[in-house]
Amino acid sequence: MIPSISSPKIAFAGADHDHRRCVAAALAAATELCARRGVRLTELRRRVLELVWRSHAPQGAYAILETLRRRGRRAAPPTVYRALEFLLAQGLIHRIESASAFVGCTTPGRPHAGHFLICSDCGATAEVDDSRVGSALRDSAAEVGFRVERQTIELSGYCPDCQDESLDGEPSD
Repeated sequence: MIPSISSPKIAFAGADHDHRRCVAAALAAATELCARRGVRLTELRRRVLELVWRSHAPQGAYAILETLRRRGRRAAPPTVYRALEFLLAQGLIHRIESASAFVGCTTPGRPHAGHFLICSDCGATAEVDDSRVGSALRDSAAEVGFRVERQTIELSGYCPDCQDESLDGEPSD
């Protein structure tokens, strides 16, 4: 059984959220899933996955590359992109199209559509897994003869913390 990693409530949990637990659960789930599938979660792939999970905000490939370099790892853009492609293919991360960046998948190993809540202020991103949304969209597409291959929905707005800050009258960073 793959450990549960996150939910929208956790991604928007605020300061008392133990993010180290999210990262540890994601890495444990990835290790288990890759072992079960007989694919290699190399040290670099694991490190890239960890960097994707370092916050609940989408991480770009070049930001990941820069962090690897700062930490003494020799890496080139193609190396990072190959690691990201592997993680995408295994369902361990999602691509946030509007940001050309990546977030960790909260339900790896289970096929599902990508539905995301993205805070326009702080960038926190939460995955929402509601099969009714995907089903309604597939049904609407089928009515006009369209076959959906991939589904990504990105909703922009404000997380609870950023809403609270704007209500306090203080601008958010």
